[in-house]
Amino acid sequence: MMLSLSMDMAYWFIIPAAFVLDAVVGDPQGMPHPIRWMGHAIETCEPVFRKYVNHEYLAGTLFALLMITGSWALAVLAVGGAHRLHPVAGIGLEVVLIFYSLSARSLSEAAMEIYRLLMDGRVDLARSRLAMIVGRDVAGYGTNDIARATVETVAENFVDGVLSPLVFAAIGGGPLAMAYKMVNTLDSMVGYKNERYRRFGWAAARIDDMANFIPARLSIFIISLGTRLLAAGKGRRALVTAMKDGSRHKSPNAGYPEAAFAGALGVKLNGPNYYGGVLVEKPYIGIDFGPVKVHHIKKSCELMMVAAIISLVLAWGVAGC
Repeated sequence: MMLSLSMDMAYWFIIPAAFVLDAVVGDPQGMPHPIRWMGHAIETCEPVFRKYVNHEYLAGTLFALLMITGSWALAVLAVGGAHRLHPVAGIGLEVVLIFYSLSARSLSEAAMEIYRLLMDGRVDLARSRLAMIVGRDVAGYGTNDIARATVETVAENFVDGVLSPLVFAAIGGGPLAMAYKMVNTLDSMVGYKNERYRRFGWAAARIDDMANFIPARLSIFIISLGTRLLAAGKGRRALVTAMKDGSRHKSPNAGYPEAAFAGALGVKLNGPNYYGGVLVEKPYIGIDFGPVKVHHIKKSCELMMVAAIISLVLAWGVAGC
């Protein structure tokens, strides 16, 4: 739980301030960043667990649990120490921690950069920018393929980068938001189903699935409401598509926001993709709709930001209870 003074202030200040800070500043380059520290800690500690724990599943499980609980404990100690220095310092630190867990602006900026490049006909550069934010092979992608992958990224990362951090911040303040970001970072670094991480990264991937289980399904209603606010009459289509196609995905969670976006925009998402040269068969989501066009990238970013504001209001209410 948030420390006592944070709990008193959360409803009025902490979570909204963190959200506004993310909207204004985005991802501050060249500044100390807890997520980068997490990545460094993961890279440093992984070889130690592999060396001293022979069983890969056990090593990976202990590794993931220590990383997550360690992140939470360090944040608790930091916030507690800041509160002892001065209540304003404690509140300020929680704002900063939650701010660092959010990525609405950086997600929108990355997608809109690809949108502008495609609109200018700079397909090769757009493809290279896409390769920086997705894990699939994009070398053979044309304009519409790039647009589709970008929309899918916006939809999926709405949960990882906006909704889930806000949910965990509402429940447990900055420390729990940091624990969630460690969960998310672990999954992005070791949660792969390749030979190296199939066993060692199993626990990290499963914990990430559990952490996002409720937010992913909650996102259906948030995205549908956001769609209704942006385009009257489309909210029901987003909801129906999410209910029908949300489970048609290799991930237990990613399909729900993607299906809601597919219904909202009236586009077909997902489908087969190559990863590391290997074709992975995935069913289409929104099979009855048309292909993604470049203008859908801009619409997906607008929808994501409206959904983010709705998520903020929801988290604000939960934190104030």
